[in-house]
Amino acid sequence: MNLPAPETIWSSLPTPALLIDKDDRVVEINPAAEAFLNLSTKMLKGQPVLERLVISAPLEEIFERVRKNRSALFVNDVDLTTGEKAPVQCNLQAAPMGDDPFTVLLLILPRELADRLGRASMVKSAARSAIGMAEMLAHEIKNPLAGIAGAAQLLSMNLSGDDLELTDLIVDETRRIVKLLEQVEQFGNVRPPEKRAVNIHDVLDRARKSAAVGFGMHMTIEENYDPSLPPTLGDADQLTQVFLNLLKNASEAQKGEGKIRLRTFYDFSLRLRRADGKGQALPLQIEIIDDGPGIPPDIASSIFEPFVSGRENGTGLGLALVSKIISEHDGWISVDSVPGRTVFRISLPVAPKET
Repeated sequence: MNLPAPETIWSSLPTPALLIDKDDRVVEINPAAEAFLNLSTKMLKGQPVLERLVISAPLEEIFERVRKNRSALFVNDVDLTTGEKAPVQCNLQAAPMGDDPFTVLLLILPRELADRLGRASMVKSAARSAIGMAEMLAHEIKNPLAGIAGAAQLLSMNLSGDDLELTDLIVDETRRIVKLLEQVEQFGNVRPPEKRAVNIHDVLDRARKSAAVGFGMHMTIEENYDPSLPPTLGDADQLTQVFLNLLKNASEAQKGEGKIRLRTFYDFSLRLRRADGKGQALPLQIEIIDDGPGIPPDIASSIFEPFVSGRENGTGLGLALVSKIISEHDGWISVDSVPGRTVFRISLPVAPKET
C-alpha cells in the first residue's frame, strides 16, 4: 500500500495546526489554520507565536512541559484571537514531533465546531430510532382510528345538540391523528436523493418564489449571495423542500410579517468526519436568518429530533425531515438562536467536476 507523503497529510489535515520551533516561532502552518486565523503562511512563518496569537493560556509553560515530558498536553476552553477579531473559544492540543526534542505540534479545535458536530451525530441517531418505531406503529394505529371515525359518523346521524358536537369532535380529532400518522409514514418513505450537479442559488430562488405566493406573501425576503459558489451535488426537489420548510419556519416565527435573509458564502475550513472515518469538506454555506423570538432554550439542543416543536400544535416533523434530507446529501445543518435572531445554517459539499 502506498502511503501519502507527509506534506500531503499536513495539507489535508482538517484541524488548524501549527509547528512551533525551540524558540516558540512558527515553522509551518497548514491551510486549515490559515483559513481559521485568516493569516497566511508568509505572514506567520518565522514569527513568535506569542506575538501573533492571543491565547488565554500559558503557552510558554505548555510548550516547556511538552518538550520536557515528551508527551501531549490538552487544554480546554481557551479563548484565542489574532487581535483582529473577537476571541473564539477553542480546545488546544500540544504534542511533541517524533524524535525532535524541541519542535511542538499545536492543534486548534474551535469549541463551537466540536460541539455542533457532536450534536449533529446525536441528532441523526435519535431521529433514526424514533422514526423507526413510529413507522411500525403508524399503519396499525390508522386502521382502528378509521373504524372509530366511521362509528362516530354513524352515531351522529341520530343525534342532535351537544351529543352531535361530541361525535363531530371525535371525527375531527381522529382525522387529525390520521393526518399526523400519514406525515410519519411520509417521513419514513422519503426516497433516496437523485444527485446531480445543482446550482444552489437556482434552488433557493425556486423556494423563495414559492414562498412569496403562499405563506410568505407578506414577508420581505432579502438575498445576499456569493455568485462565485460552485455547484453542489444534490437532489434539487428535495433541497427545495428543505429551504421551503426553513422559510416557513422563519415566516411562522414572525407571524407572517417581517424579514427573512438568505445568505450564501464559501468556508473552506469546514469539514465533517463521516462514519467511515474519512473527512468530508463542506465548503458551501447557506443561511436562513429571521428576527423572530428564537427557539425556546429547553428544546434548542433537540430541535432536529422528531416530534420536538416550539409551536403550539406543531408536529415536530418539519425540521426532522430537513435534517434527514441534509444528512442524505452528506451535509450538515445547525442552528444558532437567541431572541431576535435565529440562523439556520446548511453546509454542503461541492459537486465533483466530472459530475
